[in-house]
Amino acid sequence: MSDSPNPQDSVLITVTGKDHPGITARLTGILAEAGAALLDIEQVVVQGQLTLCLLVRPPETRDVLKELLFVARELGVSLDFQPVAAPKAPTAAVPGRYVVTVVGRSLGARELHAVTERLARHAANIERVHRLSEAELGSVEIHIALPPEREPEALKRSLLELSMSTNAFDVALQRESLYRRSKRLVVMDMDSTLIRIEVIDELARAHGVGEQVARITERAMHGEMDYDESLRQRVSLLKGLDAKVLHDIAAHLPLTEGAETLIRVLKRLGYRTAILSGGFSVAAEALKARLGIDQAHSNMLEEVDGKLTGRTLGPIVNARRKAELLESIAQAEGILLDQVIAVGDGANDLLMLERAGLGIAFRAKPKLRQAADTSISAGGLDTILYLLGLSGRELQEVLG
Repeated sequence: MSDSPNPQDSVLITVTGKDHPGITARLTGILAEAGAALLDIEQVVVQGQLTLCLLVRPPETRDVLKELLFVARELGVSLDFQPVAAPKAPTAAVPGRYVVTVVGRSLGARELHAVTERLARHAANIERVHRLSEAELGSVEIHIALPPEREPEALKRSLLELSMSTNAFDVALQRESLYRRSKRLVVMDMDSTLIRIEVIDELARAHGVGEQVARITERAMHGEMDYDESLRQRVSLLKGLDAKVLHDIAAHLPLTEGAETLIRVLKRLGYRTAILSGGFSVAAEALKARLGIDQAHSNMLEEVDGKLTGRTLGPIVNARRKAELLESIAQAEGILLDQVIAVGDGANDLLMLERAGLGIAFRAKPKLRQAADTSISAGGLDTILYLLGLSGRELQEVLG
């Protein structure tokens, strides 16, 4: 226990021990009766062990600390106190507040050491660590203060590099703000994001033109042609394919891990959802109906006499169109762009990820992962729920 403080000092009181009902009530009752000023309070219980911190300005006329020590012994807990000097007027810029979310199949000392070592390397001070997952240590939220002279972008790159080097867990860095937990709209790519396949590849294989379509896709990825032209050339190779093949594929789309949980929770919490896809409308509409998604925008394949004609109808949903659709949906719903999450895996998702308040690269190529606000590679789509700050207990409540 520290030396007795000057009555004018503030005192930080720390209470530790086995938790049970009534501890906080008894101690604050003594403070209230004595007329002590309570300036701050923080309490946490880990595996039944209590840590309670009270910042107090004791009254001059009563030895309230001695009373607290006596009651603490009655309650079976330890109590320590330490004088705290009055805070000086701020002379430097206020540090930035950020939240680091770590999600993995199983997190342990090795993984958390790797993350916290990166934070220390960037002079980030850890202010709070909170477990989000319920049954096991699978998700942790770390609240940090970053000095003004330190660039958050540099820390984000460092954490991404760490995540990419292990592929055992995902790490996201978000500014702590009003909008972090008040997102209202989630827009998602379809192929290789909400579903595990690329529909055009499945159609091409069924029509015997898989290799030709793959070569065009490769050329587009290397910048030898733009997305619109590559789509037209690939779709032209599907001419004559029985449209039943397309409808059969759409009826049996393999969902990405965590997709159903993600959409179910978002719907129950009142989020608006949309598919913005460079894929095809038959599949997007089937997925929309299956999952209860609010809107779907994608490319429409022309069908005549039960066959694909090798042409699309209407404007092509390319990178620019996706970004425009994101903005128009948000505007129509009265939702700020800061309240939008965009999720995608390909280069044609980059613009919509940039427009959104939170752009997430999902199992994407390194270039998109580096450009996005954050990325998910180790977990499923339901990992996004932890990025919203939801805990395992809250998710169980929603899903239950």
